[in-house]
Amino acid sequence: MIKTTLYDAHVELGAKMVPFGGYEMPLSYRPITEEHQTVRENVGVFDVSHMGQFIVKGKEALNLVQTVSSNDASVLEPGAAQYSCLMTEQGTIVDDLIVYRLFDDKCADGEMAFMLVVNASNVDKDLKHIEAYNTFDTKIFNISERTSLLAIQGPNAKKHLQKHTEINLEEIPFYHFTKGLFASIPNVLISNTGYTGSGGFEIYIENKHVAAIWELLVSSEGISPIGLGARDTLRLEMGYCLYGNELNENISPCEAGLNWITKPGKTPSFLGEDLYLAKKADKKRSYLIAFILEGRRIPRNGYPILNEEDIQIGTVTSGASSPSLQIPIGMGYVDNDHRKVGTKIKIQINSKIFQAEVTKPPFL
Repeated sequence: MIKTTLYDAHVELGAKMVPFGGYEMPLSYRPITEEHQTVRENVGVFDVSHMGQFIVKGKEALNLVQTVSSNDASVLEPGAAQYSCLMTEQGTIVDDLIVYRLFDDKCADGEMAFMLVVNASNVDKDLKHIEAYNTFDTKIFNISERTSLLAIQGPNAKKHLQKHTEINLEEIPFYHFTKGLFASIPNVLISNTGYTGSGGFEIYIENKHVAAIWELLVSSEGISPIGLGARDTLRLEMGYCLYGNELNENISPCEAGLNWITKPGKTPSFLGEDLYLAKKADKKRSYLIAFILEGRRIPRNGYPILNEEDIQIGTVTSGASSPSLQIPIGMGYVDNDHRKVGTKIKIQINSKIFQAEVTKPPFL
């Protein structure tokens, strides 16, 4: 297992460390339900330095990003970001990612630069995939091993972070970013993004500076360290997809409800565009749903989803007891006949069957 720069700091705080994406990561410091509510109601800080970052830079950088990703990066101005998918030639998902259009101050004439932020378990795979299609006047730099990432999330995140920078955080719109001085450390990228649905920022820092910023934040009154357990329940309550659960190389964006980040007709076209469009037109394809389960049992990845005749019509991808709602919730794939909100379904948990109902995400 790889250790992030903050591994010792997590251990000193009493974190429960677990393998995740090839890294030793903190699952929790306190009960997950407490950490979850801290983020929903106040503010917490996550070490998500296991995520990968690539710089794509060159005169044809936009062409490469357009080719391998589903969204339309041509609309991005410097300082803007977008959620997207890396695509296969089969029109399915290699990974989900965020694409940042970087500022042009370090680019030569005619060049553009992007930062692609990918999932930890997919760094090597994603890099090889992107390099395989780099027939352009563009270079790719893997900066993952020298970059740390902290996510400061919750309704009070902005108030706490503003104490440590002269950058006006109010002036950074959602899915935009800037770079500057934070806690007397230069060249920190501050991004109005996150994976919790409770607002906040993500900050990208060189490894050599992250320990100082982490200590500054977790020692501040009102900010708590939060582990990946709460990160998962927070994203699930919002209906956000997780690679390896809702997303994989057999799933099309149209099946995962990600048509909104998939832009056929852009130039250049993305990999597998024709097959994506064919899958989108196929009413027999799978559909990702959200559901609420009766009782107290928790649905888990891989559990069968049944119709009212107890015939399997799909599979659970994620599930948890919602800390905010105090009920079991989940997501999964079903057929076209069982995807509408209000449809009665069943979840098989071992030898028992429990009633459930399709609902519209987010759960909150």
